[in-house]
Amino acid sequence: MDLRIPTPDGKVAVVTGGGRGLGRAYAEALARAGAAVVVNDVDADAAHAVVKGITGEGGRAVAVVAPVGPTSTADRLVATAVAEFGRLDVLVANAGVLRDRVLWKMTDDDFDAVVDVHLRGTFTCARAAAARMREQGGGGSLVLVSSPAGQRGNFGQANYAAAKAGIVAMARTWALELARSGIAVNAVVPVAATDMTRTIPAFAPAIDEAERTGAPLPGWLRRGHGLGTAEDAAALVVFLASDAARGITGQAIGIGGDRLALWAHPKEKAVAFAEGGWTAAAIAEAWATGVGAEPETYGIPAPTPPEA
Repeated sequence: MDLRIPTPDGKVAVVTGGGRGLGRAYAEALARAGAAVVVNDVDADAAHAVVKGITGEGGRAVAVVAPVGPTSTADRLVATAVAEFGRLDVLVANAGVLRDRVLWKMTDDDFDAVVDVHLRGTFTCARAAAARMREQGGGGSLVLVSSPAGQRGNFGQANYAAAKAGIVAMARTWALELARSGIAVNAVVPVAATDMTRTIPAFAPAIDEAERTGAPLPGWLRRGHGLGTAEDAAALVVFLASDAARGITGQAIGIGGDRLALWAHPKEKAVAFAEGGWTAAAIAEAWATGVGAEPETYGIPAPTPPEA
């Protein structure tokens, strides 16, 4: 692995959903590290505010106001990067929406809206970016933003969790497909106090309390549960965009608060065999003391403060 100082100085990046929250933190951190940034958002005021802040500090940035999902938006983002800055080196596929409902109340529109932005939007933007990177040569980096909900599931977020799990699967697949082109593909799994994580019951009370009191999130939460600010999560994106991350691909990497983590890929945890195959009765008899003796947990654990 290249151990040079992790800076994307001179690189060109596209950040989708870059007007607020994590996306804004990613765009600003990349710009401060020397990258030129195409800031995408559906909110024109938010996108232009981020660009104004970056350029006001001497950085380079332009805004593209468009919804992520359609191929036309993906093509426009890549074309803007090339027209304004000459090339494209990094894609941060971050744009997202929420339509939280329990299964029996979730509508087709609730499901489709989330999958279209998160999953299809990641696909169309990554496809356009990869085509450009392969054409220009020199490799590149696709940073796909997932979520703990995609790794563990979360109440009321079937659409979101499914899309975020799919993003990690795409990262692993594209890492295989793009390896010969020198294009790294990784999923980041950030945890930060944003409007999106406020909807997660496990984190909402802690975020609300910190905002009410004006105090920073407590150390046990930053360390034990990896919950911090959006800015805490931006360092990982800067690292993955840099030459110091060459050779790192196909990974799901978590960051938040004081915590940096590598998520395990799914694998068989326990295996049993039956000569000639299994019957339902044999499975029922063997389950509790065999393969099913230690079932996996599911759901995002609720933060629990240490006892006083």
